[in-house]
Amino acid sequence: QVQLVESGGGLVQAGGSLRLSCAASGRIFSINAMGWYRQAPGKQRELVAAITSGGSTNYADSVKGRLTISRDNAKNTVYLQMNSLKPEDTAVYYCNADRVLGSDGMYREVWGQGTLVTVSS
Repeated sequence: QVQLVESGGGLVQAGGSLRLSCAASGRIFSINAMGWYRQAPGKQRELVAAITSGGSTNYADSVKGRLTISRDNAKNTVYLQMNSLKPEDTAVYYCNADRVLGSDGMYREVWGQGTLVTVSS
């Protein structure tokens, strides 16, 4: 059983910074893409940033230049460095791991429980 655990959320003022971490645990043979999604109250969950095992990244237009995704494949951990935060960044941030190869030889998608980021004005 593979689990993702997020950490690093909290309350910051506009213009401040946070770094989110997401660690995958369990018997994992490989993970293709890992990413961060967010969901604000009354809104649909949206992709914030994603990164493949090869280092290719994809960002939402609203966060380009402010948020940076990275991963440590050896630790099965993905990070989201959040700078110049804006109130509209307020949301629950969810870690995602796509195409996780487990011990049964099957590929699965795994989600974390989420961590709350609140940006005050």
